[in-house]
Amino acid sequence: MSLARLASFVHKWLALLVGIQIVFWVVSGLFFTIFPIQQIRSENLIRPSQAQTLDTATLASLASLRGDQNALPTKLTIERRPIGQVVVAEFTDAPPILFEATTLQRLSPLSAEQANAVARAHVTLTSEPTGATLVTEETAEYRGTLPAWRVQFPDGRLSVYVAQNTGAVTARRSDLWRLYDTLWALHIMDWQNHEDFNHPLIIIVTVITLFSVIAGIVLIPHRIRFRSRPKAQRETSR
Repeated sequence: MSLARLASFVHKWLALLVGIQIVFWVVSGLFFTIFPIQQIRSENLIRPSQAQTLDTATLASLASLRGDQNALPTKLTIERRPIGQVVVAEFTDAPPILFEATTLQRLSPLSAEQANAVARAHVTLTSEPTGATLVTEETAEYRGTLPAWRVQFPDGRLSVYVAQNTGAVTARRSDLWRLYDTLWALHIMDWQNHEDFNHPLIIIVTVITLFSVIAGIVLIPHRIRFRSRPKAQRETSR
């Protein structure tokens, strides 16, 4: 078998074998180049934060702060949020707790109404949340801090995730993000977790695609020579 026939055989059958995946790569790659990652993450909807200083003079005595069963915190973080100045207390063997900074009143776990308020203050949307659902297990859409409230907005079916224990916004998910995530799963061929791009399947398919491309490159001079032959024959016959 000549080199041209061997290359044609390899190119044709390998392309048929991985052709659909090549289409997925091209389509998803085109999508990734069209939509900026900031838009995918809905960062364009985040309400701009104003520079604010912490009022340490109004802070209650943090030395008296305790968690469940009188546990001592291992870390205290003071933040200013739309709901006011707060303290996030972290513990060794317990979930973090959110406190109001001036009175040390415990704010967590947040209720659905509180989570709605946090999400509403986080984005610039004019619409009001349509509901809040407590998420206690990881899903394909969300793998952040748990438990968390999934606050739903009608605009682009945007979901804002608010950690129940700290009141922090941990993720934003829109229909555009969900389409991105689906295409990403097809792109890396990890259809379950959408994370692993080093697994054997994608490596094998990539190697097969590489051999198909190399075979196609080998065919180029033979295809060009084949198409130019009739013209050469005409010139010879004159």
